Amino acid sequence: MSLALKHRDRTLALQSASAPASGGGLTPSSARRTSIDPAAGQIKLRLRHDAQRLKQIKATSAKILAKRDMLPEYRAWCDGLLEAGRMTIGNQLGATDADDVLPTIMVWSIDVGDWARALELAEHVLRFHIELPTRFKRDAATLLVEEFAEAAMRDQALDMRFPLDLLYRIEELTAGIDMHDEVQAKLQKAIGVELVHAAGEAEADLARPTITNAITRLERAQSLHDRSGVKTHIRGLRKALAALPISDQDNAGTSG
Repeated sequence: MSLALKHRDRTLALQSASAPASGGGLTPSSARRTSIDPAAGQIKLRLRHDAQRLKQIKATSAKILAKRDMLPEYRAWCDGLLEAGRMTIGNQLGATDADDVLPTIMVWSIDVGDWARALELAEHVLRFHIELPTRFKRDAATLLVEEFAEAAMRDQALDMRFPLDLLYRIEELTAGIDMHDEVQAKLQKAIGVELVHAAGEAEADLARPTITNAITRLERAQSLHDRSGVKTHIRGLRKALAALPISDQDNAGTSG
């Protein structure tokens, strides 16, 4: 996509999403609206075409490669919507006539492992209560928690690290949103296992609080879903905690 087309998509998405009901957006004039509608139609048609192309690909790895190639075509449009969100007071945006695009690109960003972009789009989706297309079969918060947690657990199963700050951010973004206990348990387990790794790398004075935090997270996962598979982790951590030397700070905390 040329720079001119990228600028056009960004500008028209911004104008389309800005709504007077939000209390802080720009109101598109009727003249601008005539330009916005075809642009929204084009981006929606492009998404439909790309989704059909993905259906014809069987291998997951090939689907991921295809999505990586497709994603740049939607960046400018989504950037315009993000800009409209930043300019808006409250949690209401105007309809774009292509409302499936941004949440779909959020999911594709997760699929290709572009975590930073996925989070950027997730903040917008959750703030403005944007529904996911029905084909995803989950609400946005549930999908985000489950996809990030499962990605972390896949890495952990291969003895790889997953960014703990991403898991904390997902937890923060979805705090207070109702979802199944089993889904929440996955996130608590993923955080707990990452903390186990962190404890192994921590300085001596940080090992005890890190292990304690890990135990708390894993126990929370266990309480949410008794088949979380965390019991072995918890037993090992309790043994490790008991084997740690008592620091001067610990003694000071118990001497009074």
